[in-house]
Amino acid sequence: MTTMHHPTNAPQHIAAPFLTTVMQIEPQWIDYNGHLNMAYYNVLFDRGIDQMWLELGIGPDYLKERNGSTFTAEAHVRYLREVHLGDPVQVSVYLLAADDKRIHTFEELRHATEGWLSATSENMTLHVDMGARKTASFPADIAARIREVVAAHGTVPRPEGTGRRIAMPEKK
Repeated sequence: MTTMHHPTNAPQHIAAPFLTTVMQIEPQWIDYNGHLNMAYYNVLFDRGIDQMWLELGIGPDYLKERNGSTFTAEAHVRYLREVHLGDPVQVSVYLLAADDKRIHTFEELRHATEGWLSATSENMTLHVDMGARKTASFPADIAARIREVVAAHGTVPRPEGTGRRIAMPEKK
């Protein structure tokens, strides 16, 4: 599935969840175990977020025109099933919640043709005024767009794995 960039003054529906274009594993990302190195899962998730940000109007043009950007403050990645060179992958992005300065997202990396889940990433992203390099509120038009997408994404079940924490299993 391909996505198109829409100007923020002409809101378009964003699927719940948002689906990225199909991406390919790059040969240099394969480690000595013969599978995708853990660091490159984050590259794929980041590329997925970049596509979602274009839909929200907070991509590279937003930085140039309005001097705002986003920084990831926290991430929790789960590695569930190996992907290998040649596997086509696609990221699903859920906007779980937002406030005036933060966006809470959950992403799923799936095999693009077989559909199985490879990894998930739950993130807290901060909006930053790049002039001051400090967190700042989203502009009203962007905040409205984010609220619209969070509401739309709230109509589908939350994906399995949201809100998890890292801890040793309970002793039985």
